[in-house]
Amino acid sequence: QVQLVESGGGLVQPGGSLRLSCVASGSIFSILQMGWYRQAPGNERELVASITRGGTPNYVDSAKGRFTISRDNAKNTLYMQMNSLNPEDTAVYYCNTYPPSAQLWGQGTQVTVSS
Repeated sequence: QVQLVESGGGLVQPGGSLRLSCVASGSIFSILQMGWYRQAPGNERELVASITRGGTPNYVDSAKGRFTISRDNAKNTLYMQMNSLNPEDTAVYYCNTYPPSAQLWGQGTQVTVSS
């Protein structure tokens, strides 16, 4: 069974950058479509970006041009480089399959954008 562990969040000033990582246990990571999701206080969890098993990315409009999703199948790791962060990006960020599996939600990693 796959387990997912996110890391890389933190406190950053507006305009700053962070790189999130998600390490997957298990041997099937390379065949999975994966996604980054986020949940801000009082909001529903939402998709931010997804990536096919071959590496083709897709982004929601708010992430286009600022975030880059990537994966290293040899390391069972999913990444997301986030640039030009703004306070509206403040949320807990999660990785999961795309579409998401209820059994795979982890603890997430907190991203706070504030001056």
